[in-house]
Amino acid sequence: MGKLVVGVSVVCTAAVVCGVAVLLMKRRMKNSGEWGKVEALLKDFEEKCATPVGKLKQVADAMTVEMHAGLASEGGSKLKMLISYVDNLPTGDEEGLFYALDLGGTNFRVMRVQLGGKEKRIVKHEVKEVSIPQNVMAGSSSEVLFDFIATALAEFVATEGDDFHLPPGRQRELGFTFSFPVKQLSIASGTLIKWTKGFSIEDVVGQDVVGELAKAMERAGLDVRVAALVSFSPNQIQ
Repeated sequence: MGKLVVGVSVVCTAAVVCGVAVLLMKRRMKNSGEWGKVEALLKDFEEKCATPVGKLKQVADAMTVEMHAGLASEGGSKLKMLISYVDNLPTGDEEGLFYALDLGGTNFRVMRVQLGGKEKRIVKHEVKEVSIPQNVMAGSSSEVLFDFIATALAEFVATEGDDFHLPPGRQRELGFTFSFPVKQLSIASGTLIKWTKGFSIEDVVGQDVVGELAKAMERAGLDVRVAALVSFSPNQIQ
């Protein structure tokens, strides 16, 4: 603790010293008449580095054209495009209990949240992070991976306290973030194009990852429906 305090103190002191030094240098240059030259030089540098608004508009228009082309046909654009079936955004009126599962690396996270609409917004939320063993990430099978995930999710659901309320007759809903290249088939289905981030389970490639998770949750005795699949995977489709 002592070392931490000393370290923070040293950093703060260094920042103060640097600030004072800059102020002194600025005052000295003003007194010598050099500060005006520095300001002019900086302004000239800023103007030369600025991108003209017309050029920025050209770039934006070109990207828009490429995005439309990519959505119109597979391989029709220089940009890597994958269709998303999300057709609207949250309004803030949402109420009830919802679950989320985020798989995107050596760990995955599960979360539950109680939404209270615009008045109460997020009433309560809880998160749990689970490490995935190396032997499950690579060289295993689809069943091994998704059974591991479903078991951890079932254990998390089992700890649901009285602060979370599921309306009678309503099934628990899950949002599934799968951060790997996926070709979505609907709002709640998509086939894996390829693995990244150290994962290597061949029998999952080309399969519907939501379907695999649903089968694993059924084997775990977990009554949860995947309501939406979200694939966030930048720089991974080559």
